[in-house]
Amino acid sequence: MKVTLAYGKKGLEVVLPDTPPVTVLQPRFVPASSDAMSEIITSLRNPIGTPPLRRSVTPGDSVGIVFNDLTRPTPNHLIIPAILEELHSAGVPDDQITLFCATGTHRRNTEQELIGMLGKEVAASHRIIQNNARAENEHVKVGTTRNGNDVMIQRDFVSCSFKILTGFIEPHFFAGFSGGAKALMPGMARLDTVMRNHNALNIDHPGAQWAVLEGNPIREEVEEAASFVTTDFLVNVTLNRNKELTRCFSGDLRQAYKAGTDFVRAACMVRVPSLFDIVLTSNSGYPLDLNLYQAVKGMSAAARITRPGGSLIVAAECWDGIPDHGSFGRLLAESRDADELLGRIRSEGFQMDDQWQAHILALLVKKADVFVFAGGLTPAQIVQAKLQPCISIEETVKSLRKKYGMQTGICVLPEGPQTIPWCDAE
Repeated sequence: MKVTLAYGKKGLEVVLPDTPPVTVLQPRFVPASSDAMSEIITSLRNPIGTPPLRRSVTPGDSVGIVFNDLTRPTPNHLIIPAILEELHSAGVPDDQITLFCATGTHRRNTEQELIGMLGKEVAASHRIIQNNARAENEHVKVGTTRNGNDVMIQRDFVSCSFKILTGFIEPHFFAGFSGGAKALMPGMARLDTVMRNHNALNIDHPGAQWAVLEGNPIREEVEEAASFVTTDFLVNVTLNRNKELTRCFSGDLRQAYKAGTDFVRAACMVRVPSLFDIVLTSNSGYPLDLNLYQAVKGMSAAARITRPGGSLIVAAECWDGIPDHGSFGRLLAESRDADELLGRIRSEGFQMDDQWQAHILALLVKKADVFVFAGGLTPAQIVQAKLQPCISIEETVKSLRKKYGMQTGICVLPEGPQTIPWCDAE
């Protein structure tokens, strides 16, 4: 049978054996809104838990709008203009509006990338500030969490009198779901704040899981951090497998976000009766599969239904490499194996950016053999990352069937982490 995986911008067709039947898991398909811009505008004018945006803001407000960076398929080119239209109708001029790119600990986006995300006109006519998590003097302390985390947020955003968070809600492998307060922390936070939140103890916590919000120490601290900074309005959207906008949830930060996550949970959670020896996944295609760091999410989704000692294959284009920026690649290269890597990360006092992604990758490698099909990586790079190169998915599957038995079951997640499979035996 033929299966098309979300891979890069064009997808990847894979031919798999017809017998035994291949199990294909996908989220429930939600048709695109017939008019995406109208869907957003309607949401802004009929929000959840707050007055309409144009009635909430005043002409004298300094407005900060946070938007996702390149690693998310968020339709910023629709969301931001819709918000601007409402702000203009309320009498707020462009020179009182600042756009903030929530890079978190990721790299800065290039000028062309910003134009691609926002549109040339919006990018040219507005002040844009990108969060620099490693900057020394660009953040201000807004509070301290119950766990002792000093929350440092980008100072220019904190100083805005009216704050808007935007984003895209999808399942997240240790924060439950993306979107909501994550735009603020880690999106606009300083690196040390993020590292304390993403520490080894929290990553090891059983509640730090896909689609789990309550009892998740990472997500709960994110919400606590957001309580230190008044968010006046939230705009979050949901997308289908074609990256088309399906719904928009606007209004009160917590009420609108809950409505959005309930909507996504109902579509993405898929139960399977048993674990599989072989699981094939993607990393949701462009832009999420830009590098190996992001591809850990696809591996994590597949691992939920991979039998201990089994194998999973992830197809991610990785045009951005490991990547070169950040410490993810360095952490992997400096350890001989997964055990040594985990021991280092869990050691008292250890702290390094990107340790959370290396931590999760090490846990996955200890559970299963992980094969990577990536046009942007060399076999040597994949091996150095403690993973196994996959030159041909068909040939790798053929070899694994010989290992586990020709009648072994194969499961495919064509959309990768847009599907959150679960099994009672997990």
